[in-house]
Amino acid sequence: MSLKSRSRAALLAGAALFVSAGPLADAARADEQHFPLQSYRVGPYAAGGTGFFGGFIDYLNLINTRDGGVNGVKLTWSEGETQYEVERGVEVYERLKSRPGIAAWNPLSVGIAYAMIDRITADKVPLITINHGRTDSTDGRVFPYVFPLLLNPYSETSGIVEYLATREGGLDKLKGKTVAVLYHGSPYGKETIPIYELLAKKYGFKVEQIEVPHPGNEQQSQWLAIRRLRPDYVVLRGWGVMNPVALKTAQKTGFPADRIVGNVWSNSEEDVIPAGEAAKGYVAITTQASGSEYPVIQEVVRNVYEKGAGNLADKKRIGSVYHNLGVLNGILNVEAVRIAQDRFGKRTLTGDEVRWGFEHLRLDEARVAELGAKGLFHSINVTCANHEGEGRVTFQQWDGGKWKVVSDWIKPDWASLRPIIEASSSSYAKEHGITPRDCAAEERAGGSEKRASADAR
Repeated sequence: MSLKSRSRAALLAGAALFVSAGPLADAARADEQHFPLQSYRVGPYAAGGTGFFGGFIDYLNLINTRDGGVNGVKLTWSEGETQYEVERGVEVYERLKSRPGIAAWNPLSVGIAYAMIDRITADKVPLITINHGRTDSTDGRVFPYVFPLLLNPYSETSGIVEYLATREGGLDKLKGKTVAVLYHGSPYGKETIPIYELLAKKYGFKVEQIEVPHPGNEQQSQWLAIRRLRPDYVVLRGWGVMNPVALKTAQKTGFPADRIVGNVWSNSEEDVIPAGEAAKGYVAITTQASGSEYPVIQEVVRNVYEKGAGNLADKKRIGSVYHNLGVLNGILNVEAVRIAQDRFGKRTLTGDEVRWGFEHLRLDEARVAELGAKGLFHSINVTCANHEGEGRVTFQQWDGGKWKVVSDWIKPDWASLRPIIEASSSSYAKEHGITPRDCAAEERAGGSEKRASADAR
């Protein structure tokens, strides 16, 4: 089936699920929690959109069919096609935001996320930007409704540099090395320019950053420049068609695939399979492993796909990188709702109450195992001040047929990153007249409130 045909089939499947989730005109029942989805199932980035939103919907379906919802509260969703375009994403937001019982927004688009920050803050509904988004939104004191869960662009950069150091035998061994960063010519691609410069200065390596204009179909001049530069490594900060084109062009210019390290949006099957043999040996960062052997993915197969309710048009994509990221995103959203219910009641929650749940989203390795996700991802520990959650990353290598994990879970260098994040968030707060929250005072007040409630009972 062609990509166009798959996109068409996925769009029809999404439309059918929209109907099953309940028409927008209907008021949400008191026992429903709603997830409006700014999805993209057509256009140049359809592979990422169909995989991610397919996995997200599959997990919501799992919770409904296996568990009857979250403590009796059914999970519903509606979709609006954005084609990954900011204007369409904003239109979908304005059109769907009046739906009662909205839990959170999950656009999976840097541009759309940036455009929504003021809107969701005014509407008091959380914005989830898993593995992407505005780096300084990690500081929840300034961005109370934005959650760049698991990975932000700066922690990703730190993780990649830490991994390169393991390849060389230690951070001190990076001194004198040369790293080329090939980045997508968009706000997303450009966001890490300053952090690569900072880490290069800190560890003594040379960095050359080379832009590839959107969408990235032509990269001959960039790779000829890389061949002249002769770097030790190339970091691929791509998206969509840019990634397989980069791998194929690298092969043509003689740069080895195992010396190319992809970022989190250059790490999927859709990035490597079109590149064929040129991708063999390529390494990429990830927050979640691929594969369908994890118990939660097997539960999705048994309870969703075997009952004919799966969202992916192509079942071979079950357990792929984008599908697993969507499932993981579902886990994080559902657990935030569950945590918020423990505080506010087992009922449909307001967006602000769900925000509290995300801000207390603490899943240690034991809880991750209980959720059937041991090995799929490591852990998360979100706080008022840290909306990313101190996530850990790992690295996978493409062997020509599948991804294989080739590193331990790596923790970013928060000692270096946090001061930069706070400087940026403080600047944003001043520009927008925001008084940063006092997280310690809020936690104390929350503790007193819990004790008073317990005494009353």
